[in-house]
Amino acid sequence: MVEAGLSSWDIAAMSTAGNTQQTEGPRSKRAVIIATAIDRFGEAGFEHTKWAAIAEDVGIGQTALYHYFESKAHCLLTIMRLELSDSVERFSAATEPAPDSTRALSAAVASAYEASPRDALQRRILHNHMDLLATPRHSKKEEEERILCCALVHEIEHNWTGLVQKGMDDGVFRVTDALLTARMLLALVGGAWRWYRPGGEITLDEITEVTAEAAGRLVDSDDVGAS
Repeated sequence: MVEAGLSSWDIAAMSTAGNTQQTEGPRSKRAVIIATAIDRFGEAGFEHTKWAAIAEDVGIGQTALYHYFESKAHCLLTIMRLELSDSVERFSAATEPAPDSTRALSAAVASAYEASPRDALQRRILHNHMDLLATPRHSKKEEEERILCCALVHEIEHNWTGLVQKGMDDGVFRVTDALLTARMLLALVGGAWRWYRPGGEITLDEITEVTAEAAGRLVDSDDVGAS
């Protein structure tokens, strides 16, 4: 999904630039703008949120927003990139200590649903706007964020594919295509964020349990989801 001709050195340099933006001084409004945008985009929708409304919530003039983000879409893509990066970190932290492939898959599913109410909104935003990553952006900063998002999506697919492949190699996952299975698992896990609502009738614990059982059936393993 990453643009042709973009080297790993380019990705690393852009990632470093993105991290630098996030570590601005104590007077920076960047974190507050992002949190406010997550609340607005997640609850009302990106299309129905006015850029000026975010400035008003933060308590700054609309012009001041452009010190931090080139556009509303730039802010959206940044939110998506941050969530994708967090997903990579959660997956690694959950699966590395797992003693075997079945426990690793259970841990990966569980880690996907570790979420505060705002985390849930951010993941809803991500899954509702994945189509943005398919088309290059005219804005330089938007395109930088899009390319970083694509690289992270590739990394997530790679990590889940590796998990499935290990289970196949160990003889506990009875599937024949690791990449296809990984993509099916990711679709299964991510789908809940489109309809889940914090405080609703269905809890994240219930979603985790059902999804872990479904993941076990997908890889044709009776052990996934077992405590």
